[in-house]
Amino acid sequence: MKLGSASAEMLLRKRKTLLRELRVEPNSTEVRIAILGGSTTSEVADFIELLLLDRGIQPILYQSGFNRYFEEAVVEPSRLNEFTPDIAYVHTSSTNIQGFPPIQATESQLNECVGSELRRFAEIWQSLANHTGCMVIQNNFEPPAARILGNLDGIVPGGHTRMVNCLNAEFAREVNSNGRLVINDIHAIAASLGLTRFHDLRRWFAYKLITSPEGSLEIAKSIAAIVCSIYGRSRKCLVLDLDNTLWGGSVGDDGADKIRIGRETPEGHAYTAFQEYCLRLRSRGVLLAACSKNSEQTAREGFAHPDSVLKLSHFSCFKANWNPKHENIRAIAEELNIGLESLVFVDDSPAERELVSAQLPMVAVPNVGGDIANFISILDGARYFEPIALTGEDLTRAKQYETNSHRALQQSQFASYEDYLDSLEMSAEIGAFRPVYLERIAQLTNKTNQFNLTTRRYGQAEIERIALDPRYVTLYGKLSDKFGDNGLISVIIGRQEHRTVHLDLWLMSCRVVKRDMEFAMLDALVAVCDQREVSEIYGYYLPSPRNSMVSDLYANLGFRRVAQEGDGRSVWKLELNGQYVPRNKHIRELVHD
Repeated sequence: MKLGSASAEMLLRKRKTLLRELRVEPNSTEVRIAILGGSTTSEVADFIELLLLDRGIQPILYQSGFNRYFEEAVVEPSRLNEFTPDIAYVHTSSTNIQGFPPIQATESQLNECVGSELRRFAEIWQSLANHTGCMVIQNNFEPPAARILGNLDGIVPGGHTRMVNCLNAEFAREVNSNGRLVINDIHAIAASLGLTRFHDLRRWFAYKLITSPEGSLEIAKSIAAIVCSIYGRSRKCLVLDLDNTLWGGSVGDDGADKIRIGRETPEGHAYTAFQEYCLRLRSRGVLLAACSKNSEQTAREGFAHPDSVLKLSHFSCFKANWNPKHENIRAIAEELNIGLESLVFVDDSPAERELVSAQLPMVAVPNVGGDIANFISILDGARYFEPIALTGEDLTRAKQYETNSHRALQQSQFASYEDYLDSLEMSAEIGAFRPVYLERIAQLTNKTNQFNLTTRRYGQAEIERIALDPRYVTLYGKLSDKFGDNGLISVIIGRQEHRTVHLDLWLMSCRVVKRDMEFAMLDALVAVCDQREVSEIYGYYLPSPRNSMVSDLYANLGFRRVAQEGDGRSVWKLELNGQYVPRNKHIRELVHD
Protein backbone atom coordinates (compact mmCIF):
# COMPACT_ATOMS: atom_id res chain seq x y z
CA MET A 1 0.00 0.00 0.00
CA LYS A 2 1.28 3.47 -0.90
CA LEU A 3 -0.17 6.43 1.02
CA GLY A 4 1.99 9.17 -0.45
CA SER A 5 -0.79 10.58 -2.67
CA ALA A 6 -3.67 10.06 -0.21
CA SER A 7 -5.57 13.12 1.06
CA ALA A 8 -5.73 14.14 4.70
CA GLU A 9 -9.47 13.53 4.75
CA MET A 10 -9.13 9.99 3.39
CA LEU A 11 -6.37 9.09 5.86
CA LEU A 12 -8.38 10.38 8.81
CA ARG A 13 -11.53 8.62 7.63
CA LYS A 14 -9.86 5.25 7.01
CA ARG A 15 -7.21 5.44 9.70
CA LYS A 16 -8.33 2.42 11.75
CA THR A 17 -8.68 0.21 8.69
CA LEU A 18 -5.29 1.29 7.38
CA LEU A 19 -3.66 0.63 10.73
CA ARG A 20 -4.96 -2.94 10.77
CA GLU A 21 -3.63 -3.55 7.27
CA LEU A 22 -0.25 -1.90 7.79
CA ARG A 23 0.54 -3.45 11.17
CA VAL A 24 0.62 -6.96 9.71
CA GLU A 25 3.68 -6.05 7.60
CA PRO A 26 6.58 -8.29 8.74
CA ASN A 27 10.18 -7.28 9.32
CA SER A 28 9.43 -3.64 10.16
CA THR A 29 11.99 -1.55 12.03
CA GLU A 30 10.81 -0.33 15.44
CA VAL A 31 11.54 3.34 16.18
CA ARG A 32 10.62 5.12 19.40
CA ILE A 33 9.57 8.73 18.70
CA ALA A 34 8.74 11.31 21.36
CA ILE A 35 6.58 14.18 20.08
CA LEU A 36 6.96 17.28 22.25
CA GLY A 37 4.21 19.68 21.29
CA GLY A 38 3.70 23.40 21.51
CA SER A 39 0.19 22.71 20.23
CA THR A 40 -2.11 19.67 20.11
CA THR A 41 -0.17 16.84 18.42
CA SER A 42 -2.70 14.00 18.09
CA GLU A 43 -3.50 14.63 14.43
CA VAL A 44 0.07 14.97 13.20
CA ALA A 45 0.99 11.91 15.31
CA ASP A 46 -1.75 9.86 13.61
CA PHE A 47 -0.45 10.83 10.18
CA ILE A 48 3.18 10.12 11.16
CA GLU A 49 2.20 6.64 12.36
CA LEU A 50 0.41 5.76 9.11
CA LEU A 51 3.14 7.11 6.83
CA LEU A 52 5.94 5.34 8.69
CA LEU A 53 4.08 2.03 8.78
CA ASP A 54 3.64 2.39 5.03
CA ARG A 55 7.44 2.63 4.70
CA GLY A 56 8.17 -0.44 6.84
CA ILE A 57 8.87 1.42 10.09
CA GLN A 58 6.92 0.58 13.27
CA PRO A 59 6.72 3.81 15.30
CA ILE A 60 6.25 3.69 19.05
CA LEU A 61 4.93 7.16 19.87
CA TYR A 62 5.05 9.30 23.00
CA GLN A 63 3.20 12.63 23.13
CA SER A 64 3.86 15.34 25.68
CA GLY A 65 1.12 17.25 27.43
CA PHE A 66 -0.24 20.27 25.57
CA ASN A 67 2.38 23.03 25.33
CA ARG A 68 4.68 21.22 27.77
CA TYR A 69 7.52 20.67 25.33
CA PHE A 70 10.00 22.68 27.43
CA GLU A 71 8.87 21.27 30.78
CA GLU A 72 9.06 17.62 29.68
CA ALA A 73 12.39 18.06 27.93
CA VAL A 74 14.16 20.22 30.52
CA VAL A 75 12.30 20.70 33.83
CA GLU A 76 10.74 17.26 34.42
CA PRO A 77 12.37 14.83 31.96
CA SER A 78 11.77 11.64 33.98
CA ARG A 79 8.80 10.37 31.91
CA LEU A 80 10.61 11.09 28.69
CA ASN A 81 13.74 9.35 29.96
CA GLU A 82 11.70 6.26 30.84
CA PHE A 83 10.35 6.19 27.29
CA THR A 84 13.96 6.12 25.94
CA PRO A 85 13.26 7.73 22.56
CA ASP A 86 15.35 7.11 19.48
CA ILE A 87 14.09 10.42 18.10
CA ALA A 88 12.53 13.46 19.76
CA TYR A 89 10.40 15.68 17.54
CA VAL A 90 9.81 19.21 18.86
CA HIS A 91 6.53 20.25 17.24
CA THR A 92 6.49 24.02 17.72
CA SER A 93 5.37 26.93 15.55
CA SER A 94 5.40 30.73 15.49
CA THR A 95 2.72 30.76 18.18
CA ASN A 96 5.34 29.36 20.59
CA ILE A 97 7.76 32.27 20.18
CA GLN A 98 7.60 33.93 23.57
CA GLY A 99 9.29 37.27 23.01
CA PHE A 100 8.69 39.30 19.86
CA PRO A 101 10.32 42.76 19.84
CA PRO A 102 8.17 45.90 20.12
CA ILE A 103 7.15 47.63 16.90
CA GLN A 104 9.69 50.44 17.40
CA ALA A 105 12.50 48.04 18.31
CA THR A 106 16.13 48.69 17.53
CA GLU A 107 18.47 46.16 15.93
CA SER A 108 19.91 45.53 19.38
CA GLN A 109 16.48 44.71 20.81
CA LEU A 110 15.76 42.38 17.90
CA ASN A 111 19.05 40.55 18.46
CA GLU A 112 18.26 40.24 22.16
CA CYS A 113 14.85 38.67 21.42
CA VAL A 114 16.34 36.26 18.89
CA GLY A 115 19.12 35.30 21.29
CA SER A 116 16.65 34.66 24.11
CA GLU A 117 14.53 32.32 21.97
CA LEU A 118 17.59 30.54 20.63
CA ARG A 119 18.92 29.93 24.15
CA ARG A 120 15.55 28.49 25.23
CA PHE A 121 15.47 25.99 22.39
CA ALA A 122 19.17 25.21 22.74
CA GLU A 123 18.43 24.25 26.34
CA ILE A 124 15.84 21.77 25.07
CA TRP A 125 18.28 20.25 22.58
CA GLN A 126 21.07 20.00 25.15
CA SER A 127 18.79 18.42 27.77
CA LEU A 128 17.57 15.82 25.27
CA ALA A 129 21.17 15.04 24.34
CA ASN A 130 22.23 14.73 27.97
CA HIS A 131 19.30 12.60 29.13
CA THR A 132 18.46 10.45 26.11
CA GLY A 133 21.24 10.86 23.50
CA CYS A 134 18.54 10.74 20.82
CA MET A 135 18.35 12.55 17.49
CA VAL A 136 16.25 15.73 17.67
CA ILE A 137 13.97 16.93 14.88
CA GLN A 138 13.08 20.58 15.44
CA ASN A 139 10.50 22.63 13.54
CA ASN A 140 11.66 25.99 12.39
CA PHE A 141 8.97 28.71 12.19
CA GLU A 142 6.33 29.51 9.59
CA PRO A 143 5.69 33.19 8.75
CA PRO A 144 3.30 35.01 11.08
CA ALA A 145 -0.36 34.73 10.09
CA ALA A 146 -0.70 38.53 10.11
CA ARG A 147 1.83 41.13 8.98
CA ILE A 148 0.97 44.17 11.09
CA LEU A 149 3.58 46.29 9.32
CA GLY A 150 2.73 45.08 5.82
CA ASN A 151 5.75 44.87 3.57
CA LEU A 152 7.87 46.45 6.29
CA ASP A 153 7.20 43.45 8.55
CA GLY A 154 10.12 41.54 7.10
CA ILE A 155 12.44 44.56 7.06
CA VAL A 156 12.30 46.63 10.26
CA PRO A 157 13.59 45.22 13.60
CA GLY A 158 10.10 45.32 15.13
CA GLY A 159 8.49 43.18 12.43
CA HIS A 160 7.35 39.71 13.46
CA THR A 161 8.31 38.38 10.02
CA ARG A 162 11.83 39.79 10.47
CA MET A 163 12.07 38.05 13.87
CA VAL A 164 10.95 34.71 12.39
CA ASN A 165 13.44 34.97 9.53
CA CYS A 166 16.31 35.79 11.90
CA LEU A 167 15.40 32.94 14.23
CA ASN A 168 15.19 30.47 11.35
CA ALA A 169 18.66 31.56 10.21
CA GLU A 170 20.03 30.96 13.73
CA PHE A 171 18.43 27.49 13.83
CA ALA A 172 20.13 26.68 10.52
CA ARG A 173 23.50 27.71 11.96
CA GLU A 174 22.92 25.45 14.97
CA VAL A 175 22.24 22.45 12.73
CA ASN A 176 25.55 22.98 10.94
CA SER A 177 27.40 22.56 14.25
CA ASN A 178 25.16 19.96 15.93
CA GLY A 179 25.14 16.46 14.45
CA ARG A 180 22.19 15.41 16.62
CA LEU A 181 19.86 18.15 15.34
CA VAL A 182 17.72 18.09 12.17
CA ILE A 183 15.40 20.89 11.04
CA ASN A 184 11.87 20.18 9.83
CA ASP A 185 11.30 23.12 7.52
CA ILE A 186 7.69 24.11 8.20
CA HIS A 187 8.55 27.57 6.87
CA ALA A 188 8.88 26.00 3.42
CA ILE A 189 5.80 23.81 3.94
CA ALA A 190 3.67 26.83 4.84
CA ALA A 191 5.06 28.75 1.87
CA SER A 192 4.22 25.87 -0.47
CA LEU A 193 0.66 25.46 0.80
CA GLY A 194 0.02 29.11 1.56
CA LEU A 195 -0.71 30.27 5.09
CA THR A 196 -4.48 30.24 4.53
CA ARG A 197 -4.30 26.50 3.75
CA PHE A 198 -1.62 25.74 6.34
CA HIS A 199 -3.51 27.30 9.27
CA ASP A 200 -7.11 26.95 10.43
CA LEU A 201 -7.69 29.47 13.20
CA ARG A 202 -11.04 27.95 14.11
CA ARG A 203 -9.29 24.70 15.01
CA TRP A 204 -6.67 26.65 16.96
CA PHE A 205 -9.28 28.50 19.03
CA ALA A 206 -11.35 25.34 19.61
CA TYR A 207 -8.79 22.52 19.90
CA LYS A 208 -5.36 24.20 19.97
CA LEU A 209 -4.53 22.53 16.65
CA ILE A 210 -2.29 25.04 14.91
CA THR A 211 -2.61 23.52 11.42
CA SER A 212 -5.38 22.48 9.05
CA PRO A 213 -5.64 18.73 8.30
CA GLU A 214 -3.76 19.43 5.06
CA GLY A 215 -1.05 21.28 6.97
CA SER A 216 -0.76 18.46 9.53
CA LEU A 217 -0.39 15.90 6.74
CA GLU A 218 2.36 17.86 4.98
CA ILE A 219 4.26 18.20 8.26
CA ALA A 220 3.83 14.46 8.88
CA LYS A 221 5.12 13.66 5.38
CA SER A 222 8.21 15.73 6.11
CA ILE A 223 8.79 14.07 9.49
CA ALA A 224 8.29 10.61 7.97
CA ALA A 225 10.80 11.44 5.22
CA ILE A 226 13.36 12.59 7.81
CA VAL A 227 12.87 9.46 9.93
CA CYS A 228 13.22 7.28 6.82
CA SER A 229 16.43 9.11 5.95
CA ILE A 230 17.82 8.60 9.46
CA TYR A 231 17.13 4.86 9.13
CA GLY A 232 18.41 4.46 5.59
CA ARG A 233 14.99 4.25 3.93
CA SER A 234 15.37 7.17 1.51
CA ARG A 235 15.33 6.28 -2.18
CA LYS A 236 18.66 6.18 -4.01
CA CYS A 237 17.95 6.00 -7.74
CA LEU A 238 15.66 7.84 -10.16
CA VAL A 239 14.68 5.63 -13.11
CA LEU A 240 13.53 7.68 -16.10
CA ASP A 241 11.57 6.92 -19.21
CA LEU A 242 12.83 8.91 -22.22
CA ASP A 243 10.23 9.81 -24.87
CA ASN A 244 7.73 12.37 -23.53
CA THR A 245 9.45 12.22 -20.14
CA LEU A 246 12.89 13.73 -20.74
CA TRP A 247 11.91 15.35 -24.04
CA GLY A 248 8.74 15.89 -26.04
CA GLY A 249 8.03 13.51 -28.89
CA SER A 250 9.55 10.20 -29.95
CA VAL A 251 13.19 10.13 -30.92
CA GLY A 252 12.53 7.03 -33.02
CA ASP A 253 9.58 8.45 -34.97
CA ASP A 254 10.43 12.14 -35.08
CA GLY A 255 14.23 11.97 -35.16
CA ALA A 256 16.65 13.43 -32.64
CA ASP A 257 16.56 16.86 -34.33
CA LYS A 258 12.78 17.10 -33.97
CA ILE A 259 12.31 16.22 -30.30
CA ARG A 260 10.93 19.10 -28.23
CA ILE A 261 13.47 20.45 -25.76
CA GLY A 262 15.21 23.78 -25.19
CA ARG A 263 13.91 27.20 -24.17
CA GLU A 264 12.34 28.34 -27.42
CA THR A 265 8.84 26.99 -26.64
CA PRO A 266 6.88 26.59 -23.37
CA GLU A 267 6.80 22.80 -23.78
CA GLY A 268 10.50 22.52 -24.60
CA HIS A 269 11.37 24.76 -21.67
CA ALA A 270 9.38 22.50 -19.31
CA TYR A 271 11.37 19.44 -20.44
CA THR A 272 14.62 21.36 -20.05
CA ALA A 273 13.64 22.38 -16.52
CA PHE A 274 12.87 18.75 -15.63
CA GLN A 275 16.25 17.61 -16.98
CA GLU A 276 17.94 20.34 -14.92
CA TYR A 277 16.07 19.12 -11.83
CA CYS A 278 17.24 15.53 -12.46
CA LEU A 279 20.82 16.71 -12.92
CA ARG A 280 20.68 18.60 -9.60
CA LEU A 281 19.48 15.41 -7.91
CA ARG A 282 22.46 13.58 -9.40
CA SER A 283 24.84 16.28 -8.15
CA ARG A 284 23.77 15.54 -4.55
CA GLY A 285 24.12 11.77 -4.84
CA VAL A 286 20.94 10.41 -6.43
CA LEU A 287 21.71 7.88 -9.15
CA LEU A 288 20.05 8.25 -12.56
CA ALA A 289 19.01 5.29 -14.71
CA ALA A 290 17.23 5.16 -18.06
CA CYS A 291 14.47 2.68 -18.90
CA SER A 292 13.01 3.00 -22.38
CA LYS A 293 11.15 0.81 -24.88
CA ASN A 294 13.32 1.46 -27.88
CA SER A 295 16.43 0.23 -29.59
CA GLU A 296 19.45 1.26 -27.58
CA GLN A 297 21.14 3.12 -30.43
CA THR A 298 18.00 5.14 -31.17
CA ALA A 299 17.38 5.93 -27.49
CA ARG A 300 20.91 7.25 -27.09
CA GLU A 301 20.46 9.66 -30.00
CA GLY A 302 18.16 11.88 -27.95
CA PHE A 303 21.04 12.90 -25.69
CA ALA A 304 23.00 14.16 -28.69
CA HIS A 305 20.48 16.99 -29.11
CA PRO A 306 22.38 20.24 -28.46
CA ASP A 307 19.74 21.41 -25.94
CA SER A 308 19.78 18.21 -23.87
CA VAL A 309 20.99 19.06 -20.38
CA LEU A 310 21.43 15.40 -19.46
CA LYS A 311 24.18 13.45 -21.18
CA LEU A 312 24.70 9.70 -21.42
CA SER A 313 27.56 9.99 -18.94
CA HIS A 314 25.09 11.14 -16.26
CA PHE A 315 23.36 7.73 -16.19
CA SER A 316 24.68 5.00 -13.93
CA CYS A 317 22.62 2.42 -15.84
CA PHE A 318 20.99 2.55 -19.27
CA LYS A 319 18.34 0.05 -20.42
CA ALA A 320 16.73 0.57 -23.83
CA ASN A 321 15.14 -2.48 -25.45
CA TRP A 322 11.73 -4.03 -26.04
CA ASN A 323 11.51 -5.98 -22.78
CA PRO A 324 8.71 -5.19 -20.30
CA LYS A 325 9.76 -2.23 -18.20
CA HIS A 326 9.39 -4.02 -14.89
CA GLU A 327 11.96 -6.58 -16.09
CA ASN A 328 14.38 -3.81 -17.05
CA ILE A 329 13.85 -2.08 -13.70
CA ARG A 330 14.64 -5.30 -11.89
CA ALA A 331 17.81 -5.59 -14.03
CA ILE A 332 18.75 -1.99 -13.14
CA ALA A 333 18.53 -2.78 -9.42
CA GLU A 334 20.66 -5.88 -9.89
CA GLU A 335 23.28 -4.07 -11.98
CA LEU A 336 23.56 -1.22 -9.47
CA ASN A 337 23.42 -3.70 -6.59
CA ILE A 338 20.69 -1.79 -4.74
CA GLY A 339 17.27 -2.93 -3.55
CA LEU A 340 14.11 -2.35 -5.56
CA GLU A 341 12.79 -0.30 -2.63
CA SER A 342 15.56 2.21 -3.45
CA LEU A 343 14.07 3.06 -6.87
CA VAL A 344 11.67 5.75 -8.08
CA PHE A 345 10.26 5.25 -11.59
CA VAL A 346 8.99 8.21 -13.66
CA ASP A 347 7.05 7.58 -16.87
CA ASP A 348 4.45 9.68 -18.66
CA SER A 349 2.51 6.53 -19.66
CA PRO A 350 -0.23 5.51 -17.17
CA ALA A 351 -0.16 1.96 -18.57
CA GLU A 352 3.57 1.59 -17.87
CA ARG A 353 3.16 3.10 -14.40
CA GLU A 354 0.36 0.66 -13.59
CA LEU A 355 2.36 -2.33 -14.84
CA VAL A 356 5.44 -1.46 -12.78
CA SER A 357 3.34 -0.73 -9.68
CA ALA A 358 1.59 -4.08 -9.97
CA GLN A 359 4.71 -6.15 -10.67
CA LEU A 360 7.15 -4.28 -8.41
CA PRO A 361 5.13 -2.79 -5.52
CA MET A 362 8.30 -1.88 -3.62
CA VAL A 363 9.31 0.57 -6.38
CA ALA A 364 7.93 4.09 -5.93
CA VAL A 365 5.88 5.06 -8.99
CA PRO A 366 4.53 8.60 -8.62
CA ASN A 367 1.41 9.46 -10.60
CA VAL A 368 3.07 12.25 -12.54
CA GLY A 369 0.31 12.43 -15.14
CA GLY A 370 1.04 13.55 -18.67
CA ASP A 371 1.87 17.23 -18.16
CA ILE A 372 5.63 17.73 -17.91
CA ALA A 373 5.07 21.07 -16.14
CA ASN A 374 3.92 19.14 -13.04
CA PHE A 375 6.70 16.55 -12.85
CA ILE A 376 9.07 18.57 -10.64
CA SER A 377 6.46 19.57 -8.04
CA ILE A 378 5.10 16.01 -7.81
CA LEU A 379 8.54 14.45 -7.35
CA ASP A 380 9.79 17.14 -5.00
CA GLY A 381 6.64 17.04 -2.88
CA ALA A 382 6.91 13.28 -2.38
CA ARG A 383 10.31 13.68 -0.62
CA TYR A 384 11.62 10.38 -1.99
CA PHE A 385 15.28 11.39 -1.72
CA GLU A 386 15.20 13.26 1.61
CA PRO A 387 18.72 13.72 3.10
CA ILE A 388 19.50 14.67 6.69
CA ALA A 389 23.07 15.62 5.79
CA LEU A 390 25.36 15.76 2.78
CA THR A 391 28.63 13.88 3.11
CA GLY A 392 31.53 13.74 0.70
CA GLU A 393 30.43 10.23 -0.29
CA ASP A 394 26.96 11.55 -1.22
CA LEU A 395 28.40 14.18 -3.52
CA THR A 396 30.62 11.69 -5.36
CA ARG A 397 28.27 8.68 -5.38
CA ALA A 398 27.33 8.92 -9.05
CA LYS A 399 31.01 9.10 -10.01
CA GLN A 400 31.72 6.05 -7.84
CA TYR A 401 29.09 4.02 -9.67
CA GLU A 402 30.50 5.22 -12.97
CA THR A 403 33.96 3.94 -12.04
CA ASN A 404 32.41 0.61 -11.07
CA SER A 405 31.55 0.07 -14.73
CA HIS A 406 35.22 0.64 -15.61
CA ARG A 407 36.20 -1.98 -13.03
CA ALA A 408 33.71 -4.46 -14.49
CA LEU A 409 35.13 -3.92 -17.97
CA GLN A 410 38.67 -4.47 -16.72
CA GLN A 411 37.67 -7.69 -14.96
CA SER A 412 36.72 -9.29 -18.28
CA GLN A 413 40.28 -8.83 -19.53
CA PHE A 414 41.93 -11.10 -16.94
CA ALA A 415 42.23 -14.86 -16.90
CA SER A 416 41.86 -15.11 -13.12
CA TYR A 417 39.97 -13.09 -10.55
CA GLU A 418 43.08 -12.82 -8.39
CA ASP A 419 44.95 -11.17 -11.26
CA TYR A 420 42.06 -8.76 -11.69
CA LEU A 421 42.12 -7.80 -8.00
CA ASP A 422 45.87 -7.15 -8.16
CA SER A 423 45.37 -5.03 -11.28
CA LEU A 424 43.08 -2.66 -9.36
CA GLU A 425 46.04 -1.50 -7.25
CA MET A 426 43.84 -1.24 -4.18
CA SER A 427 44.83 0.51 -0.98
CA ALA A 428 42.89 0.89 2.24
CA GLU A 429 42.85 3.16 5.25
CA ILE A 430 41.59 1.32 8.34
CA GLY A 431 41.53 2.78 11.82
CA ALA A 432 39.54 3.59 14.96
CA PHE A 433 36.57 5.92 14.59
CA ARG A 434 37.61 9.54 14.04
CA PRO A 435 35.38 12.63 14.57
CA VAL A 436 35.61 13.62 10.91
CA TYR A 437 34.00 10.31 9.86
CA LEU A 438 31.27 9.90 12.52
CA GLU A 439 28.48 11.36 10.41
CA ARG A 440 29.28 9.02 7.52
CA ILE A 441 29.60 6.04 9.90
CA ALA A 442 26.15 6.73 11.36
CA GLN A 443 24.77 7.08 7.84
CA LEU A 444 26.21 3.72 6.80
CA THR A 445 24.81 1.91 9.84
CA ASN A 446 21.30 3.02 8.89
CA LYS A 447 21.38 2.47 5.14
CA THR A 448 23.44 -0.73 4.70
CA ASN A 449 21.24 -3.82 4.62
CA GLN A 450 22.83 -6.57 2.52
CA PHE A 451 26.40 -6.87 3.84
CA ASN A 452 25.34 -6.28 7.44
CA LEU A 453 25.70 -9.16 9.91
CA THR A 454 23.34 -7.83 12.59
CA THR A 455 21.51 -4.90 10.86
CA ARG A 456 21.66 -2.88 14.06
CA ARG A 457 20.99 0.84 13.63
CA TYR A 458 22.84 3.65 15.38
CA GLY A 459 22.17 7.37 15.57
CA GLN A 460 25.09 9.77 15.37
CA ALA A 461 24.87 10.52 19.08
CA GLU A 462 25.30 6.83 19.88
CA ILE A 463 28.20 6.51 17.45
CA GLU A 464 29.87 9.49 19.15
CA ARG A 465 29.43 7.85 22.55
CA ILE A 466 30.84 4.52 21.35
CA ALA A 467 33.83 6.24 19.73
CA LEU A 468 34.81 7.69 23.12
CA ASP A 469 34.14 4.52 25.15
CA PRO A 470 37.33 2.47 25.76
CA ARG A 471 35.25 -0.68 26.16
CA TYR A 472 34.61 -0.71 22.41
CA VAL A 473 36.79 -1.69 19.49
CA THR A 474 35.86 0.47 16.53
CA LEU A 475 37.12 0.31 12.97
CA TYR A 476 36.27 2.18 9.80
CA GLY A 477 37.55 1.19 6.39
CA LYS A 478 38.17 3.34 3.30
CA LEU A 479 39.08 1.75 -0.03
CA SER A 480 40.56 3.28 -3.15
CA ASP A 481 42.01 1.91 -6.37
CA LYS A 482 43.38 3.16 -9.65
CA PHE A 483 39.89 4.11 -10.85
CA GLY A 484 39.07 6.30 -7.87
CA ASP A 485 38.20 6.58 -4.19
CA ASN A 486 35.26 4.53 -2.93
CA GLY A 487 35.18 6.49 0.32
CA LEU A 488 34.36 5.09 3.74
CA ILE A 489 32.66 1.77 3.03
CA SER A 490 33.07 -0.56 6.03
CA VAL A 491 32.41 -0.36 9.77
CA ILE A 492 33.05 -2.71 12.71
CA ILE A 493 31.88 -2.17 16.30
CA GLY A 494 33.11 -4.68 18.87
CA ARG A 495 32.31 -4.71 22.59
CA GLN A 496 35.17 -5.92 24.79
CA GLU A 497 34.41 -8.03 27.85
CA HIS A 498 37.60 -9.10 29.62
CA ARG A 499 39.58 -11.07 27.02
CA THR A 500 36.75 -11.44 24.49
CA VAL A 501 35.34 -9.08 21.88
CA HIS A 502 31.71 -9.37 20.75
CA LEU A 503 30.97 -7.96 17.30
CA ASP A 504 27.77 -5.91 17.62
CA LEU A 505 28.09 -4.59 14.07
CA TRP A 506 29.96 -5.46 10.91
CA LEU A 507 28.86 -3.94 7.64
CA MET A 508 30.21 -3.02 4.24
CA SER A 509 28.83 -1.14 1.27
CA CYS A 510 27.84 -3.45 -1.56
CA ARG A 511 29.81 -1.24 -3.94
CA VAL A 512 32.99 -3.03 -2.86
CA VAL A 513 31.73 -6.59 -2.37
CA LYS A 514 34.12 -9.24 -3.71
CA ARG A 515 37.18 -6.99 -3.42
CA ASP A 516 38.50 -8.80 -0.30
CA MET A 517 37.94 -5.76 1.92
CA GLU A 518 36.40 -8.05 4.54
CA PHE A 519 39.78 -9.82 4.82
CA ALA A 520 41.57 -6.51 5.32
CA MET A 521 39.07 -5.49 8.00
CA LEU A 522 39.46 -8.80 9.84
CA ASP A 523 43.26 -8.52 9.75
CA ALA A 524 42.99 -5.03 11.27
CA LEU A 525 40.51 -6.26 13.90
CA VAL A 526 42.81 -9.10 14.94
CA ALA A 527 45.75 -6.68 15.20
CA VAL A 528 43.77 -4.44 17.56
CA CYS A 529 42.62 -7.45 19.61
CA ASP A 530 46.23 -8.64 19.94
CA GLN A 531 47.19 -5.24 21.33
CA ARG A 532 44.38 -5.53 23.88
CA GLU A 533 45.35 -9.11 24.77
CA VAL A 534 41.99 -10.41 23.53
CA SER A 535 41.93 -14.19 23.08
CA GLU A 536 38.51 -14.72 21.44
CA ILE A 537 36.34 -12.83 18.96
CA TYR A 538 32.61 -13.64 18.86
CA GLY A 539 30.64 -12.87 15.73
CA TYR A 540 26.85 -12.79 15.46
CA TYR A 541 24.65 -13.34 12.44
CA LEU A 542 21.05 -12.13 12.74
CA PRO A 543 19.18 -12.99 9.52
CA SER A 544 17.04 -10.34 7.85
CA PRO A 545 15.12 -10.36 4.55
CA ARG A 546 18.10 -8.77 2.80
CA ASN A 547 21.35 -9.97 4.41
CA SER A 548 21.46 -13.61 3.29
CA MET A 549 24.60 -12.83 1.26
CA VAL A 550 26.64 -12.79 4.50
CA SER A 551 25.09 -15.86 6.12
CA ASP A 552 28.34 -17.82 5.63
CA LEU A 553 30.78 -14.93 6.08
CA TYR A 554 32.13 -16.06 9.45
CA ALA A 555 32.62 -19.62 8.20
CA ASN A 556 34.60 -18.29 5.23
CA LEU A 557 36.75 -16.21 7.58
CA GLY A 558 37.73 -19.17 9.73
CA PHE A 559 35.30 -18.70 12.62
CA ARG A 560 33.76 -21.78 14.27
CA ARG A 561 30.00 -21.90 14.84
CA VAL A 562 29.21 -22.31 18.53
CA ALA A 563 25.43 -21.74 18.57
CA GLN A 564 22.56 -22.01 16.11
CA GLU A 565 18.95 -20.90 16.66
CA GLY A 566 15.89 -22.16 14.82
CA ASP A 567 15.23 -18.74 13.28
CA GLY A 568 18.64 -18.75 11.58
CA ARG A 569 20.53 -16.75 14.19
CA SER A 570 24.01 -18.03 14.82
CA VAL A 571 27.05 -17.32 17.00
CA TRP A 572 30.62 -17.80 15.78
CA LYS A 573 33.99 -17.78 17.52
CA LEU A 574 37.53 -17.08 16.34
CA GLU A 575 40.27 -18.11 18.76
CA LEU A 576 43.36 -15.94 18.74
CA ASN A 577 46.18 -18.19 19.83
CA GLY A 578 49.04 -16.40 18.16
CA GLN A 579 48.66 -18.56 15.05
CA TYR A 580 46.37 -16.22 13.08
CA VAL A 581 47.42 -15.94 9.44
CA PRO A 582 46.41 -12.66 7.71
CA ARG A 583 43.75 -13.22 5.04
CA ASN A 584 44.22 -10.11 2.91
CA LYS A 585 46.38 -10.67 -0.19
CA HIS A 586 45.29 -8.02 -2.67
CA ILE A 587 44.85 -4.71 -0.80
CA ARG A 588 48.08 -2.85 -0.23
CA GLU A 589 49.30 0.16 1.74
CA LEU A 590 47.12 -0.50 4.77
CA VAL A 591 47.17 2.44 7.14
CA HIS A 592 46.27 1.85 10.79
CA ASP A 593 45.62 5.01 12.79
